[in-house]
Amino acid sequence: MLPDQKLEALVARHAALERDLAAALPPETYVKLSREFAELSPVVEAVNSYRAAQRELADVTGLIDDPATDTEMRSVADAERRELEARREALERQLRLALIPKDAMDERNVILEIRAGTGGDEAALFAGDLFRMYERYAASQHWKVEVVSSSDGAMGGFKEIIAEIRGRGAFARLKFESGVHRVQRVPDTEGSGRIHTSTATVAVLPEAQDLDVTINDADLRIDTLRSGGAGGQHVNKTESAVRITHIPTGIVVMMQEDRSQHRNRAKAFAVLRTRLYDYERQRLDAARAAERRGQVGTGDRSERIRTYNYPQGRVSDHRINLTLYKLQQILEGEALGEIIDALVAEHQAALLAEEPE
Repeated sequence: MLPDQKLEALVARHAALERDLAAALPPETYVKLSREFAELSPVVEAVNSYRAAQRELADVTGLIDDPATDTEMRSVADAERRELEARREALERQLRLALIPKDAMDERNVILEIRAGTGGDEAALFAGDLFRMYERYAASQHWKVEVVSSSDGAMGGFKEIIAEIRGRGAFARLKFESGVHRVQRVPDTEGSGRIHTSTATVAVLPEAQDLDVTINDADLRIDTLRSGGAGGQHVNKTESAVRITHIPTGIVVMMQEDRSQHRNRAKAFAVLRTRLYDYERQRLDAARAAERRGQVGTGDRSERIRTYNYPQGRVSDHRINLTLYKLQQILEGEALGEIIDALVAEHQAALLAEEPE
């Protein structure tokens, strides 16, 4: 059974959002609350359906348990009870999923990186096939794809291609695509008809949001001192130079060009802000590179998550033991959703298994 307090909290939040949206709100707030309201509406509808099923089930059970109910009516009620129990279980599973905390990154845009692995020119051609697959799937989801950078293969395809995919829920749908993809086919350049195996690595990363550099006073040590160099009497008597040390990073900015301490301080803060932005950007780039390495491994054939077998016309996802004989439809982006749906369902099942009853 689902805890009533959680269901009540969902219903109450939905009602509060409905009231708030009826008031005059700033555009940014209205958009944010509208999105939350739209996400909660089907959940609250499911809560109402779940509770209705519970009430109907209680009524039918009462009818079955009533000694005054005749045999025929009890048989009809028993069949209805089985239907209601199945319906209630389905609604309960739906609600349990809704109550699981969502991945904060799920609504982010995506940075998609595809690199040719083992297999030389054939691997580059396969990387191109994978990119076109994701490009077509994105189009079917009404997402926008923009190539950030690419390095062409000698015979076509890509040695490497990086693209941004913009659209609501892009990361939620594509995050399971990260890993080594393997292709088995006869290359166009192969005269003997031998099947070759090649790989390409795919990394799907949530796009970092714009960096807002926040400088906390507690993290700073600010020293004022006399300016060095020429300057006559003024330099000797006035401490106009400013040195700011950002303690957590060790970044030090010294400014003494101006005779005004106030202006030197303002310039020093501007420089510090720029350096901190660059520091944070480099830190995120390093973290992203580490995450990429963790996702795609070395590109070795043994680390594959999925195999695309041309002779048999099949695609097998090795993580969930799923095989579809729809190779061309998947590469066209049409049937890729079936694999993604299966991966999402497996992930949801794992999350539900971790939840206490």
